[in-house]
Amino acid sequence: MWLKHPWWSKQNLQYVQEYKPEKDDIRYLRVLLYGPVGSGKSSFINSVSNVIRGRMTVPAWASTMTSDQSFTKKYETHKFIKGRGTTKTFYPLVFNDIMGLEDGTDKGVHADDIKLALRGHVRESYKFNPVAPLSQDDPGYNPTPSADDKVHVLVCMMSANTHQIKPSILEKVKSIRETASDLGIPHMAMMTHIDEACGEIEKDLRNVYKSKYMKDFSAAVGIPMNCIFPVKNYSEEISLNDDIDSLILSALRTMVDFGDDFIEKI
Repeated sequence: MWLKHPWWSKQNLQYVQEYKPEKDDIRYLRVLLYGPVGSGKSSFINSVSNVIRGRMTVPAWASTMTSDQSFTKKYETHKFIKGRGTTKTFYPLVFNDIMGLEDGTDKGVHADDIKLALRGHVRESYKFNPVAPLSQDDPGYNPTPSADDKVHVLVCMMSANTHQIKPSILEKVKSIRETASDLGIPHMAMMTHIDEACGEIEKDLRNVYKSKYMKDFSAAVGIPMNCIFPVKNYSEEISLNDDIDSLILSALRTMVDFGDDFIEKI
């Protein structure tokens, strides 16, 4: 086991719920999720909402069908409701969901679109065009992004069910990661569908850190092991599960920490 995990930490939940950016011009810590089609980006957003709000929710529609094409077509910002009725506000942590990466050219989201999103140039609800990346003449292009529009944490999502990552997708991931590095944006990764890929994990989620999947993924994309988090998204469950929550909260706390460090430098 390469890492000890603090199972079900209420401190992590409280930490995430109480977080607030210290910069006056930044209302939300913005996390951008990207990865191949079927890696579970939308499902992760739903899972985060479940954990933060303490009940089952559906803020981001996700497809249950196995497909080689992305279910998400637009650039969407997902916020998490805090309170109810007239006291309803939003947690200062948001996720941006995008079209998935696909093998080859003219399919899936362009790596250049993700690079523009990092800088805050992609407007809300922009519909991604697999044939051509966003241009400055397009209405979906934001020419003057604020600090609030820019991405503060970049998260690469990969499925443990993917036995071999296509070389073209690996190249896109590395190119996006290099741009994030040039911009000083922290980058981390999440490995999803871990229970489906390994029988021992399916039996007991606490066996996750005995898996070889994170090590193989780290070697493939060049992301350090301590920046890769295994998670199980809520899919078939009808109530919350402490072990699922624990893995999600561990990743969430790191996102908040990384993002807050970046915000402090802006």
